Amino acid sequence: MKNTFIFEYLDENDFRKKERSIRKYNMLAYKRLTFKYYPELRNGNFLGNEVSKNDKEKTVNYELQLPTAELFKKVHGPIVLHYTVYTEKNIILLTNITPEGILDEGHRAELSTYKGVMISKTNPEKDMFKINLLNMLGK
Repeated sequence: MKNTFIFEYLDENDFRKKERSIRKYNMLAYKRLTFKYYPELRNGNFLGNEVSKNDKEKTVNYELQLPTAELFKKVHGPIVLHYTVYTEKNIILLTNITPEGILDEGHRAELSTYKGVMISKTNPEKDMFKINLLNMLGK
């Protein structure tokens, strides 16, 4: 039981909003996060890429890419979980999920989708243009 880590949040409300947005628009990523990645992290198996290490504070920052459709990645970027591990305290600080803009917007309002990609209400023409261009180029 010594290697069990506890989750803490940099901003729990903001983090949960992004989680719910992922649940609404990308169920596969949400299921992997909830049923596969979180239990692995709790057991001390740190997934993703190590981004930075701070020996003084004994912390390691990681980025874990969640399953994301290729077209979504090309329009909005990959969905990435950012977290920090405090190795001596057995704490994992869940800091953020990116891309923030579209996930926050997806939580605030019901976004439409086009060819499986969320369309921003602030700049729908730009998103539609990107999707159509990528489809014309053959992705």
